[in-house]
Amino acid sequence: MINRRKFILSSVFSSAAVLAGKLAASQSAPRNLKGNPLVISTWDAGLSANRAAWEILGKGGRALDAVEKGVMDTESSINCCVGLGANPDRDGFVTLDASIMDEFANCGSVAFLERIKHPVSVARRVMEKTPHVMLVGSGAQQFAIAEGFPLEEQKLSESAQKAYTEWLKTSEYKPVINIENKGHGPSAPSQFENGEWNHDTIGMVAMDTNGNLSGSCTTSGMGFKMRGRLGDSPIIGAGLFVDNEIGACTATGQGEDVIRVAGSHTVVELMRQGLSPEAACKSAINRIIRIKGDKAKSIQVAFLALNKKGQVGAYAIQKGFSYAIRTNAGEKLIPAKSFYS
Repeated sequence: MINRRKFILSSVFSSAAVLAGKLAASQSAPRNLKGNPLVISTWDAGLSANRAAWEILGKGGRALDAVEKGVMDTESSINCCVGLGANPDRDGFVTLDASIMDEFANCGSVAFLERIKHPVSVARRVMEKTPHVMLVGSGAQQFAIAEGFPLEEQKLSESAQKAYTEWLKTSEYKPVINIENKGHGPSAPSQFENGEWNHDTIGMVAMDTNGNLSGSCTTSGMGFKMRGRLGDSPIIGAGLFVDNEIGACTATGQGEDVIRVAGSHTVVELMRQGLSPEAACKSAINRIIRIKGDKAKSIQVAFLALNKKGQVGAYAIQKGFSYAIRTNAGEKLIPAKSFYS
């Protein structure tokens, strides 16, 4: 027979256990993020891109509209190696790639697109107006023109022309790690330095006031690449992936190595298994390093992710990768952790 003292103590302990269980459940459950939008994007160019995206997010607009407008800011910069002023391929032509994905798993992309200023907007039209996901080359250009996009004159930026002229002297393929992070303004250095070059990409993911996710990615690809080469940026699941129940991820760096592990999709799936954004990015990077072995010391790949709880994380192979974040509290540029420090 249980006496009164034991009964009371038993009741107290039972109530405490129930309360602890409820507290733990509430801490692991997604927070109510409505009314708290945020946007993240790769590299220092992301600061300006985020401001453009915030013009939509800050007014309660849709994340899809924000990620399109955000990277359009970068595409418009003739001093940045994204867009029509970027480094050309080895034959002297600028070819552009882009992708976009919304909260309903709708997605679109374009690749090997020439003489169109905003490939991300063409990618969105592919998503919204065709039964396809990707259009490439002359077909993508024909579609863009039919949709009212003007055919622009190809004119390399001053820095890109200088880089291409220098590259032609040796025609060597030798990437420079993190050259993207050396600035994108009028005084930014050329991507070609000391006989070495690299490419540039901007990826962006955002959460709007309704807690919905979208993402975009746009690039001119590797400077002086073989004609017809594609990287990860226009490939859904490699350079970009969005799952509105779990999170979103974008990638930057050597696209071939992002593709071989289906990078952004891998990061989202790892978040589905319970990993934080940073831990998921780190796990995907470790997978690349296991594949590449010692060759990983000479390449850069970075992932940037956002989960449905509004948590942000990134991880890179090499130190030097940074990402930009914008929230109601303001904006900042954050250095990411890396495998090699």
